[in-house]
Amino acid sequence: MEKSSLGFDEVKWSSLKKDLKKTVGDSAYNNWLKHLNYVSLEKDTITFSVPTKFLRDWIVNNYSDKVKTESKKYSEQIDVIKFVVKPTGGRIVPGTTRTIKSTDNHWKSTLDIRSNQQSSPNEFGAPLDPRFTFDNFVVGKPNELAFAASARVAEADKVSFNPLFLYGGVGLGKTHLMHAIGWKIKQQQPERKVIYLSAEKFMYQFVRALRYKDTSAFKEQFRSIDVLMIDDVQFISGKDNTQEEFFHTFNALIEQNKQIVISADKSPSDLDGVQDRLKSRLGCGLVADIHPTTYELRLGILIEKAQKRGVEIPPKVLEFLSHRIISNVREMEGALNRLVAHATLVGTSITVETAQVVLQDLLKSSNKKITIEEIQKKVAEHFNIRITDMHSPRRSRSVARPRQIAMYLAKSITSRSLPEIGRKFGGRDHTTVMHAVKKIEELKLQDVNFNEDIELLKRLIDS
Repeated sequence: MEKSSLGFDEVKWSSLKKDLKKTVGDSAYNNWLKHLNYVSLEKDTITFSVPTKFLRDWIVNNYSDKVKTESKKYSEQIDVIKFVVKPTGGRIVPGTTRTIKSTDNHWKSTLDIRSNQQSSPNEFGAPLDPRFTFDNFVVGKPNELAFAASARVAEADKVSFNPLFLYGGVGLGKTHLMHAIGWKIKQQQPERKVIYLSAEKFMYQFVRALRYKDTSAFKEQFRSIDVLMIDDVQFISGKDNTQEEFFHTFNALIEQNKQIVISADKSPSDLDGVQDRLKSRLGCGLVADIHPTTYELRLGILIEKAQKRGVEIPPKVLEFLSHRIISNVREMEGALNRLVAHATLVGTSITVETAQVVLQDLLKSSNKKITIEEIQKKVAEHFNIRITDMHSPRRSRSVARPRQIAMYLAKSITSRSLPEIGRKFGGRDHTTVMHAVKKIEELKLQDVNFNEDIELLKRLIDS
């Protein structure tokens, strides 16, 4: 304790602590105010320190009026109370001061920002990303259930299903939907307390609470919110103590009819290293799977992102990227960013050829051995026909022409003989394959657009 020139000495501080303990009770004092330390009294401002930001915010929000009332008994001139963060044995952390001012008998809390540092409004949570809203989420068959469920949770006045559990692979839109839920709720019901954080951060906060012996504060902080969103819950796999606390937090919020949204890379029943009772809880609401993207959905996402950037991307390039980069949306967006950046910085036009050069590390599939089955599948997808049409006797142009193109590409890309290729196309004779190859070569010479289409397909398969 630092002594003040105004006489707020060790005796007064000791008496003040006893008064605070009597006012709030033994339990509240030991949980919250025990770690409060007197720093200084200068003119009308008294300053206290606490070891963590979390504890600082809790005291400010719940006990600042009582601290003020009891402090003024020892010095009537006190008009401002400051709470600073000072870890045990350390120095005051810059930018962590909370100032409580007395104005017309009301006490107003403000942030004292120092050294150009800013504090998050929910320091135990994570900020919502303004890029992730429902408006810019591209919906398709693989994600329509997850999107509809997320929109319902965000718009509903009452809890529809609890929890909402979103699961799927990396980069398929789980985090986007969670942020979108948060933004929508804040827009429609700003008074509701929404917290989004990763399971990793949840565990970190819990471990920190154990370290500073303020687990009661941790429990109260998480159980006082209206909407809790935990991302990547698979991270707590095998961490029994964290799972235990998460389970109790989960139950407390469910009992209060507060909304919970969870995401993971697997369904609740498939989460390894997670307690059975927690699996059961996680799966008791609505479980929505986000499937891998289809070609159509990937193309739609790329078009939306290109439009948002105000960049003109040739359709052939977008189709090429949609065919070739199928792992996840993040990688696809990264590829688009690299392509646009290269064209802007180097001054080249955006073409399929440029994409092949710039994104060669992402297009490593060229090293694998191409099969006729793969060619048939790619061509069928491109022309929106069934894979069985490649083997069928149907002769309508909508089927026959793609089949001829597939034969041509099989001859161009693979080392298979004409009879072998014919057998892969429903047992056709080698002369049929020869005719198809000759026909496609003629059409390529006659029609520039047709030639470009064939070259695009070839790159999709062979590059």
